[in-house]
Amino acid sequence: MRAVVCRDWGGPEDLKLEDLPSPLPGDGEVLLDVAAAGVNFADTLMIAGKYQERPAFPFSPGLEVAGRIKALGPGVTGLSPGQRVLALTDRGGYAEAALARAGDVFPIPDGLGWAEAAGFPITYGTAHGALRWHARLQAGETLLVHGAAGGVGLAAVEIGKAIGARVIATAGGPDKLAVAKAHGADDLIDYRSEDIRERVKALTDGQGADVVFDPVGGDVFDASLRCIAWSGRLLIIGFAAGRVPQIPANILLVKNIAAMGIYWGSYRQKAPALLAEEFRELFAWFEEGRLKPHVSHKHDLAEAAEAMALLLNRRSTGKVVLTTGAA
Repeated sequence: MRAVVCRDWGGPEDLKLEDLPSPLPGDGEVLLDVAAAGVNFADTLMIAGKYQERPAFPFSPGLEVAGRIKALGPGVTGLSPGQRVLALTDRGGYAEAALARAGDVFPIPDGLGWAEAAGFPITYGTAHGALRWHARLQAGETLLVHGAAGGVGLAAVEIGKAIGARVIATAGGPDKLAVAKAHGADDLIDYRSEDIRERVKALTDGQGADVVFDPVGGDVFDASLRCIAWSGRLLIIGFAAGRVPQIPANILLVKNIAAMGIYWGSYRQKAPALLAEEFRELFAWFEEGRLKPHVSHKHDLAEAAEAMALLLNRRSTGKVVLTTGAA
C-alpha cells in the first residue's frame, strides 16, 4: 500500500511516500480501505514532535479517515466488511489502508461523500461537543464564532444555526467571510479591518455574545473577553494565532464568565458513549440538510506536503483532504 511516512521530526516537506505492507487488525480493531483522510493542524504538530503524543518512528500521520471496512479483528461486533464508515485513528490515516479501534468507527449516511466524511469527525465533533456539552447553547442566544471559515469554525457556524442561535462570524477578508455567510452566519466581522469588540457590541445593542467559540486565541481572545455578555461562556478550542492568552481572573469574576477548554479527542477514552450519541445527531442534521461539509482542497497522498502547507499558510477554507483513488 502507499503511505505517507515520517522517519524524523520535521516539516511537511520531509515526509516521504513509500510502499509498505498493509497492516492486519488485532483484537478489537478494524482495517479500512481508506478512500480519503482529513488533514489537520495536529498532523503538522505530530510530524514536528510537538504534539502531546510522540509516536515511534516510522509512522504515518493522519487522525481521521473515511472508507470501506476491509477486515475485522477478533472480538469486533456490530460492523461488517464493505460498510461505508468514517473513523478516528491515533495516527496512520495518510495511507491506503489504516487501522482503527472498533469504538472509533462509525457508519456514515449514503449521501455523505468520501472527502466530506474524512473531514467530518474532528471538526464537527469538536464544535458539537463544545456547543452542546460545555456551553449548552440555546435557541435564541447569540454565538460569536472566530476563524469562521476554517474547518472547526465553519462547523460551529452550522451547528449554531442548527441549534437555533444567532451566529456572528469573524474571519480575515471578504472571501472567507463569504464562505461563513454561505453556511449560515447571520452577521460578519472582518477582523483585519474592523474592531471585534466594537462590532459585537453594536450588533447586540451593547449586550455582547452569550457564547464565544474561539479556535484562534491571541488578540482575538482578548477582544472576546471584552465583548462577551454577562454570564457568558467562552469556549477555548485552540490557538491558531500562535499566542496562548493569559486570562485575567478579575474579568471572569466581574462578568460571571465561564471560560472552558475543550480537547474533544479525550472523549474517545473518557466518555466514548457520548461520541456515538453525538454522531447520531450530527448525521441526522446532515440528512436534514442542516450541515453541508465544505472541502476547499483535495490532494492525492503524494501531495501531502502541499496539503499540509495550505493549513499552515491559512490558504484553505473548511477542510483539506487527501484522497487515495479508492471508491
